[in-house]
Amino acid sequence: MGEGLDVCRFEGSAVTAPSRLVAQGRGTGVALLALSILFASASALSQNQSSADSPYYGSVTNAAATAGVMRLSLDDAIRMGLEKNLALILSRQNQGIAHAQTIQTLSPLLPTITGTASKALHQYNLAAQGFKPGFIPGLPAGAFPLVVDVNVTNAQANYSQTLFDASQIANYQSARAGEQAAFYDAQSSRGLVVLTVGTTYLRAVAAASEVENAQALMRTDEALLKQAVEKHKAGVVANLDELRARVAYQSQQQAVISAENNFEKAKIALNREIGLAAEQQLALSDAAPFQDLTTITVEDARRQAYSNRQDYLSMQAQVKAALLNRQAAKYERLPTITFGGNYGVTGVANGIYHGTFAAVGTLNLPIFAEARLRGDRSVAEAQLGRMMSQLADMRSKIDAQLRYSLLDVQSSEALVRVAQSNVELATKTLEQVTDRFQAGIDDNLPVVEAQGTIASAQMQLVESLFRYNQAKLGLARNLGVVDSQYKVYLGR
Repeated sequence: MGEGLDVCRFEGSAVTAPSRLVAQGRGTGVALLALSILFASASALSQNQSSADSPYYGSVTNAAATAGVMRLSLDDAIRMGLEKNLALILSRQNQGIAHAQTIQTLSPLLPTITGTASKALHQYNLAAQGFKPGFIPGLPAGAFPLVVDVNVTNAQANYSQTLFDASQIANYQSARAGEQAAFYDAQSSRGLVVLTVGTTYLRAVAAASEVENAQALMRTDEALLKQAVEKHKAGVVANLDELRARVAYQSQQQAVISAENNFEKAKIALNREIGLAAEQQLALSDAAPFQDLTTITVEDARRQAYSNRQDYLSMQAQVKAALLNRQAAKYERLPTITFGGNYGVTGVANGIYHGTFAAVGTLNLPIFAEARLRGDRSVAEAQLGRMMSQLADMRSKIDAQLRYSLLDVQSSEALVRVAQSNVELATKTLEQVTDRFQAGIDDNLPVVEAQGTIASAQMQLVESLFRYNQAKLGLARNLGVVDSQYKVYLGR
């Protein structure tokens, strides 16, 4: 038997990759190789996303690439995603906008204090007002000028406040509920960032495994080709065996090129999501984990999701905001009470200043606003009905998502175990047909077929393990705990 080759980067005792491949007995069928190349290309296409499709595929990149290769673990990738991912940054900004809108809604209920000061020069024409010489008996003509200049100084403090406005109070409470919804939306975005970055990291790990498998198979193809050439020169085998080995080797070279390309693209996609420069070189330090997940019933999953899912809590907050909006529209019919006043001093420059004040209470009754009041209430009731329908739909969607996730976890776990068994069986088959070829009992056609089978089995094992970990992350997301418990669900 030939040299041993380690393939399939898996972590966990439940999945074991074939530890040895026969270096002198490996050939891959052309059809299976072409299929594997197409499959790898299709997988890469699914990663070719941009922030134009979704902000979760983008990030705020403000750092240049570092020299050398950066070692990156799954935990590091998720931490950087939570700091730099575009979707989470936008959610936090939306949360800040909602807080600002709450403050704006509170403003009409707060007292307003302003201060004013003025200095004015007034000129009065007394003759135009009817004051003429001789107008006052006994007062000689020219005793006082008919054009008078008056220099007036005025300073005062003004105060106003709404004492009672039920509609505005309800609007403020609605804005606070909207701010709470924005907070839950930001928390929900955290979970989606963990899910997106985690999935992309695991996809890159799977792509790295495919590269290692393809390179290992290419090395054994090369050894098989050399052996076939020597045997053909010695006249032991026909020229067909050499041609078949050469085709298999060159086909595997194509598979290696395709796998390496997909791996590089997967790392670029990961860089985009966690805020690294696209040219940053990465070395993924974590292998794909495999660990059984504790079973959970649909009822328990539903209760956990209703308590933890941030998008569901956000929808509940939006329903509360809509209820308060309807109350605000209803309370518009109630009177409002406001108070205002001022205190200041007024006087002529260089003269005596006198204190002045005013105190005014106002009762406002909306008597002739029936059309507007009915319109506001109709709009508020329509918005509330829409939110209630969306909440009911979300409850149904959560139930369906949980059932989907549980089925995905169960089926993908079974697929991993079947794929593991297939790799083991394919390895044993390869060993046996290789022994027959080396003993001169058979030509290398069975070896080529066996190598094609093991290549397909390895690819299926890599893909099924990725799907299993992806399904567990999806279940954690649908339960609302992926941002805090992703390590538990991945078995890390």
